[in-house]
Amino acid sequence: MHKKKTGFIAIALSDAGCAAMAPDLPSITDAPTGNRDNWRIVWLDLLTNAPDESMRFYSELFGWEFERPTMISSGAYYLIRHNGRLIGGLVDANRLTNSEISQWVTVISVDDIDAAVDKLEREGGEVLTPPTEVGRRGTLAVVTGSDGALFAMVKTRDGDPDEIEPETNGWLWNELWTDDLEKSTRFYQSVFGLTPDDREVEDVAYRLLQSGDTPRAGILPHPYEDRHPVWVNYIRVDDPTAITSRVEELGGQVLLDTQARDIGGKVAFVAGPSGAGVALQTWPLD
Repeated sequence: MHKKKTGFIAIALSDAGCAAMAPDLPSITDAPTGNRDNWRIVWLDLLTNAPDESMRFYSELFGWEFERPTMISSGAYYLIRHNGRLIGGLVDANRLTNSEISQWVTVISVDDIDAAVDKLEREGGEVLTPPTEVGRRGTLAVVTGSDGALFAMVKTRDGDPDEIEPETNGWLWNELWTDDLEKSTRFYQSVFGLTPDDREVEDVAYRLLQSGDTPRAGILPHPYEDRHPVWVNYIRVDDPTAITSRVEELGGQVLLDTQARDIGGKVAFVAGPSGAGVALQTWPLD
């Protein structure tokens, strides 16, 4: 994604008429722990130029609930809840300079955001929005890795949410699809101190990025040719086919029909009304 399309979180979420001010975003959890899990993916923001259609899409398919924070009266930003728990946000991209933006943005927790940004630049990443205080959420930066894949970092003001077992119709897993496995691995090792652990998954080179003994994300060669590196986010589901059968009627698109996996379980890939993609995965795999 081009730099001109991405200076959004710290500027575009402000109320109309206050675009020069950083927004007062709510915390990513109702029960902050006071601790930060360095390099845990703690949040996802959906940029969409079809906010009403997107809210209906995810509400109907997964039972997600959307609410407008009281401090952002313009409707530029909505919180997403699942079973009452905060799991993400929705940004109305029509309020951005380039309203064709549509993407789920992966947000990673860091304890020292200034040091992380400095190291990221030294290792070939790019800072699109520098560390910016955004009220109760903390300090946020929008960046790309050395491969160009977009993500964000947050130093939460009051701490991260507790880590829980993935719930059905909630977030399950995150992967980086890259055009240079070794280059991307070196980047995340250097910037975040993650260690690689290679696996073979369905004859594909698959690498875990781990913090200590804890897997934090997967990294693999991009399965589609001539596509830009991207972070892909998985939703845990019980029956992918039941979900994909409703995607088109709700204005989305089925990008990959339900498939059984050699390692177990089933997977599908869909896009919402504005084109942002998510993967669906049964769990556990047996």
